[in-house]
Amino acid sequence: MIKEKKERFIAEEEGRLDKVASAFIKRTIFSKDSTKIFLNGREVKKSTKVKSGDVIEIEYEEDVFTGLEKEDISLNVIYEDDDILVIDKKEGMVVHPGSGVNSGTIANALLFRYGDDFLSSDDDVRPGIVHRLDKDTSGVMVIAKNEDALRILSSEFKERETVKYYIAIAKGVFKEKEGIIEKHIIRDRAERKRFKTTNDKEGRYAKTGYKVLYETSDYSLLLLRLYTGRTHQIRVHLKSINHPIIGDPIYSSDKTNPLMLHSISLTINHPKTNERMTFKSEIPERFKPYLAGYHDVCLK
Repeated sequence: MIKEKKERFIAEEEGRLDKVASAFIKRTIFSKDSTKIFLNGREVKKSTKVKSGDVIEIEYEEDVFTGLEKEDISLNVIYEDDDILVIDKKEGMVVHPGSGVNSGTIANALLFRYGDDFLSSDDDVRPGIVHRLDKDTSGVMVIAKNEDALRILSSEFKERETVKYYIAIAKGVFKEKEGIIEKHIIRDRAERKRFKTTNDKEGRYAKTGYKVLYETSDYSLLLLRLYTGRTHQIRVHLKSINHPIIGDPIYSSDKTNPLMLHSISLTINHPKTNERMTFKSEIPERFKPYLAGYHDVCLK
C-alpha cells in the first residue's frame, strides 16, 4: 500500500541536507524519484548544504506495512478501561515492527487482543502506540485504544504534561547525589545508531533529573525523571557524565549484562475524564541481585 507523506522539521546542525535530515527520516527516502525536498520553501537537491535553524520539508511516497499479523503474546496489564491500556513492558520486547523485526512485538499482541478494528489509525504499523520504550528497556507504557485517546495522549506527551520516572543502575559512585543534566542531544555522524551530547547551538534540548537512592563502591541505583523524551536520552546523558548504565550495549563497554533501565512510574491525564492518574511498576528481577541492601524505591 502506497501512502503519500510530508515531513517538516528544523535542521539541528550544519551539513549536507540528506545527512542532517536522516536524524528525522530514513535516508533511503532521498533515493526515490517521487521524493521532493524543500529548504526554506524552495525546492532543492538532497546534496544542498543546510545550516542550523533551516526549515526542511520532505514530500515522499512510502510503502506502509499493512500485513501486521495477530500474535497471541502475553502482556502484563497494569490497568485497562475503554480508552487506555497500561502495561508493564518486558525487557527485550520490541514495541512495533521495524528494522527487520515483523513479529513478536507489542503491536502484534495488540492486534490479537483487540482485533482488526484496532488497526484503524493512520499509522498502520503502530496502532495505538503513543510513546515507546527501547527494546531492552522495561516498564510502564500507556497505549491508546481509540483515535480520540491517541490524539489526546500524543498531545500530552508532546506538551510535556506527563511525568515519567525511571530507575537505572549506573557504573561508579556519583560525587553529586542529586542533580539535573541539561545537554542537547544529536545523532552521532560516525555511528548513526548512537547519539551524543553537543553544544547548545546543535541538536535538541534534553533535560534529565537524577537522585542516587543506593550505592556501592562499584555502582549506583538512580531514580531519574525524564523531562524531555529524546531517543536514548537517559543513556546518553549518563554516558556524558561518565556513569553509563550497566548492560548498555551501545554506550557502555559492558556487553554481557542486560540493560539496567526500567520505566517505574508514569503519570498522565486520562484522555476522557482528565483525571490525573499515576501507574507504577515493580522493580524487575534483573535488578535485584544488585540491590541486596536496598528494598524500596521512593518516588517522592
